[in-house]
Amino acid sequence: MSSLTPHSLRTRLLGWLLVAISVTAVAQASIAYLTARAEADDIFDYHMQQMAMSLRSALPLNADGAAIDAPRIGENADFVVQVWTANGLRVFQSAARAALPDRAVLGFSNLKVQGTTYRMFSMLSKSQTIQIAQDMAARRQMASTLALRTIAPIAVMAPLLMLVAWWAVSASLASVSRVRRQVAARQADDLTEVSEAGLPDEIQPLVHELNLLFGRVRQAFDAQKSFVGDAAHELRSPLAALKLQAQSLQRATDDATRQVAIGRLTAGIDRATRLVEQLLVLARQQANAATGSKPQPVALSDMARLAIADTAPSAQARQIDLGLSLADKGEIAGHAPALQILLRNLLDNAVKYTPPGGTVDVEVRRVGDRLVLTVDDSGPGIPEPDRERVLDRFYRVAGTETTGSGLGLAIVKSIAELHGARLSLAHSARLGGLRVEVNFPASP
Repeated sequence: MSSLTPHSLRTRLLGWLLVAISVTAVAQASIAYLTARAEADDIFDYHMQQMAMSLRSALPLNADGAAIDAPRIGENADFVVQVWTANGLRVFQSAARAALPDRAVLGFSNLKVQGTTYRMFSMLSKSQTIQIAQDMAARRQMASTLALRTIAPIAVMAPLLMLVAWWAVSASLASVSRVRRQVAARQADDLTEVSEAGLPDEIQPLVHELNLLFGRVRQAFDAQKSFVGDAAHELRSPLAALKLQAQSLQRATDDATRQVAIGRLTAGIDRATRLVEQLLVLARQQANAATGSKPQPVALSDMARLAIADTAPSAQARQIDLGLSLADKGEIAGHAPALQILLRNLLDNAVKYTPPGGTVDVEVRRVGDRLVLTVDDSGPGIPEPDRERVLDRFYRVAGTETTGSGLGLAIVKSIAELHGARLSLAHSARLGGLRVEVNFPASP
C-alpha cells in the first residue's frame, strides 16, 4: 500500500466501510428517488386512465335507473363509478357488471360483491351521491409491484457492499496474516525477529514486544550455552586435581604424608566449591539479565553497609581495616539481589588480594545526577595492560599467588551492564592498590 494509507487498522477499516456505506446509501437513495418518481407518474397516469375509461364506458340508464346495454366482455373495470340523485335515482354508472349496492356508506369501506372485494369511497354533495369503488386485487398487485421495485436496489447493492467490506477487511488484515504465517512456519530454535514493516498501528506494538521477547529468549539460550561450555571447561581441571589429590591421599604411607594430602585435598575442595558458587552466581545473574525483570528503587549506601557487614569476618581474620568512608544518600533503579552480589564480589576480591594489616575503603558519593560506588584497597593492584582483560571470564593475572576462579570481576561487569552503569579499574592514588569505580545513574 502507498505511504498515504493510514497505518491504523481501526482507521483503515472504518474509512473503507464508511466510504462504502456512504456510496451505497447515495446510490440507493438516488435509485429509490428516481424509481419513486417513475412509480408516482405511473400511478397518476393509471388513475387518469382508469377514471377516463370509467367515464367513457358509462352506460345509458332508463327511467328506472337500470342499464340499457349489456356489460362488455373484457372491459377494464378496476374503478367503478356510480352517481345517485338526492331522491335515490341512479343517473350514472361506469360498469354494469360491478353490481354495487344502491346504498352507500359515506367515507371509505370494504365491500365484497360476487366474489370480488372492493375498496369503496362514497361522498354526499348537495344534489348527488357519488360512489367510487376499486378492485382490491388490482390495488394489491400495484402495491406489490411498487414494493418489489423499491427493494430491488437494496437487493443489488447489499451484495456489492458485502464485497467491498470483505475486500477492505482482507486488505487491512493482510499484514497480520503475513506475520501469522511467518511465526507458524518457524522452527523451534528460530528466534530471529519478525518483520514490522507495513503493520497497522494496533499490531506493530505487539510484534515489537514479540521481537523483544525473542531477543530475551535468544539471549537466555546463548547465556545457557556459554555457561555450559565455560562450566565444562573450568570444572575439568579442578576435578582432575581433586582426583589426583585423592589418589595421593590413598597412597600415603605415614601420618605426615597423609596430613599433607588431606590439606591439599581440602584446599582443592574449597577451590572447587568457590568455583561452583561463582558459576552458579554467574548463571543466576545471566538468567536475571535475560528475563528483564522490572527494577526497583535501591538505596546504594544501605546495600554497601550490608555488604561490609557480611565481609567483616573475613577482613577481621586477616586484620584488614574495612569500612565505609563516605555514604551519600540516593537511590538507583536496580535489582537488590544482583547489587548485593556485585558489592560482595568487589569486597571479597579486595580483602583477598590485600595483604594482612592492609586497608579497604568503600565510598558512595553523589556526582551530579549519578551515584558512584568506589572500592579502594592497599593490595598489589592490577597492571594497566591487564585491567580490561580481568573483566573477561576465567582470566587471571599471571603470577598471582592468591587462588581464585577468574569470575568475580566478570560477574561485576555483567551486573553493572544490567544496571546501565560504567565500570572502570584504575590505580588507587590514596591506598596504592586497585581502585574499582562503578558509576550508576541515580533515580529521579
